[in-house]
Amino acid sequence: MNSRETRLTQRRYDRQASLFDLTETPSEVLLFKRLRERLWGTVEAGRLLEIGVGTGKNLAHHPKGARVVGIDISPRMLRKAAAKVARMGREVDLVLGDAQQLPFRDGAFDGAAATFVFCSVPDPVTGLTEVKRIVKDGGEIDLLEHVRAAFPPAGWVMDHLNPVVVRVMGANINRDTVGNVSRAGIDIDDVESRGFGIVKLIRARHGRADAEIPELERC
Repeated sequence: MNSRETRLTQRRYDRQASLFDLTETPSEVLLFKRLRERLWGTVEAGRLLEIGVGTGKNLAHHPKGARVVGIDISPRMLRKAAAKVARMGREVDLVLGDAQQLPFRDGAFDGAAATFVFCSVPDPVTGLTEVKRIVKDGGEIDLLEHVRAAFPPAGWVMDHLNPVVVRVMGANINRDTVGNVSRAGIDIDDVESRGFGIVKLIRARHGRADAEIPELERC
C-alpha cells in the first residue's frame, strides 16, 4: 500500500463504510443483487479468493463447501464484513490487503471472484495480474464490473464526471475492465452485458488458449 493513490482509495472507502450498504440499496434492489447471484451461482466450490470483499455483500452467495478468503483494502469495511460473518455463522477468513500486492503464494487458490472492485483499484492491470498469479493454472476468475459506456455521448459524459466521482466515491466510472482483463494476460471465456452495456459479467480463467470473446448484449 505504498502509492499515494492507493492510500487515498483506502481512506475513501473507510469514510463510506458506515453507510455503504444503505446508500447502495436502490442499485442492489434494482439490478446488482440479481447479478451477484448470477455471478456466484456458477462458481465452483474450492479454495476461493474474493477480492474486495467490502462489507460482505456476497457472503450469502458463496458456494456451499467453499473455503473462502476475503481481502479488502479498507479496515472499516472489513469490520462490517466480520460482523456479518459472525451473524451468519460463516467460515470466511478476512484479510486486510491491497489487490495490487496480494499476500498469497502463486497458485494458492482454485478460483477468484470480485464484484465492482476493479473500478477502484488504482492500477487495475497490476491488480488483475496479481489475481492471475494467485489462481492455479486453469482456475476460474469471475468478475462483475461497471465500465465505460460504448455509446460515444454517454462515454464522453462519464469521462468528464469521472474525476468528481472518484474523489467522492472512490470508483472510476469510465474503466475498460474487459480490456484490462486481457491486458493482464487472463483468458476470457465470455462477457455478458447488462444495464445497456455498462455492467459486464466476465467469465475468465488462468491458462486457456486464446479465443475470440463472445459477448451477449442484454439490457
